[in-house]
Amino acid sequence: MSIRRFLVIALLAVLAAAPAWAQNINAAGATFPYPIYSKWFDEYHKAHPTVQINYQSIGSGGGIRQLLDKTVDFGASDGPMTDDQLKQAGFKILHFPTVLGAAVPSYNLPGVTAELKFTPEALAGIYLGKVTKWNDPAIAGSNPGVKLPAEDIVLLHRSDGSGTTYIWTDYLSKVSPDWKSKVGTNTSVNWPVGLGGKGNEGVAGLLKQTPNSIGYVELIYAIQNNLPYGLVKNAAGDFVKASLAGVSAAAAGAAKSMPDDFRVSITDAPGKGAYPISSFTWLLIPAQIQDAAKREVVKDFLHWMLTAGQQDCEPLAYAKLPKEVVTKEEKAIAMIQ
Repeated sequence: MSIRRFLVIALLAVLAAAPAWAQNINAAGATFPYPIYSKWFDEYHKAHPTVQINYQSIGSGGGIRQLLDKTVDFGASDGPMTDDQLKQAGFKILHFPTVLGAAVPSYNLPGVTAELKFTPEALAGIYLGKVTKWNDPAIAGSNPGVKLPAEDIVLLHRSDGSGTTYIWTDYLSKVSPDWKSKVGTNTSVNWPVGLGGKGNEGVAGLLKQTPNSIGYVELIYAIQNNLPYGLVKNAAGDFVKASLAGVSAAAAGAAKSMPDDFRVSITDAPGKGAYPISSFTWLLIPAQIQDAAKREVVKDFLHWMLTAGQQDCEPLAYAKLPKEVVTKEEKAIAMIQ
């Protein structure tokens, strides 16, 4: 047999073994859950080789915008869509919580090895531009024995529309009337001070290269980049470091009274062990998906995510969904038609 004939037969054999069809699903949005989404979409593809879910980690604002423009099959956001955004869509959008995570105050402070503690007043003061030095009493008062430098604080925040920003500003709006009246809660805000970085990745990168800086990132980004992050004083008066247990404690109350549309805030939650800057993150799914094949893939993925997929959460520093929420979501999948 000639080499040419052998290659033709081999190619035909490969084509015969290939799937008769492939289903591509396009999605975009939050960077906060990107590490777990990347893992999930890869694992789901391994279990379903004919399905490829392509996800762009562009920020919650971008994900909502692309969903409204109908350039993606579904979006992802760390802040629930507002009533105005849902009306603007012109089509019904369902919120499906996926995991729980935490936004943390991470910092780069040369010469300081102690874990810093931050009160709500200190964090609001820093982001309002009122607390400008690392040795300010607002910070030093919670960290006795720690030699804080008399250096200017280099403030970092997100430059893009961001669910992590929504979580951060939602928290600050709850603990600081001044912040609520002057800045408020949103995926994008008019920052009083600071430098912007794109995505959690961008802020983490700026933190690593900028001495005397502070910024907010999702917990996994601080861990992956070996960045220190501080304890935050919660509603019960305890300083709590972000952890899976602290995030789960913050969600405990909301899980028992979860609204039917799943749009809920758990920042500044009550409870002794609750980490105060915690949040659900959501997939934003159109209630009507005309393509029947895509519809069934999306519904099957959601079921997989709520069951097998939850086992991937904790190794990536996300907390699993409470059982009550999973049960409620399983029923809500039937709303996708």
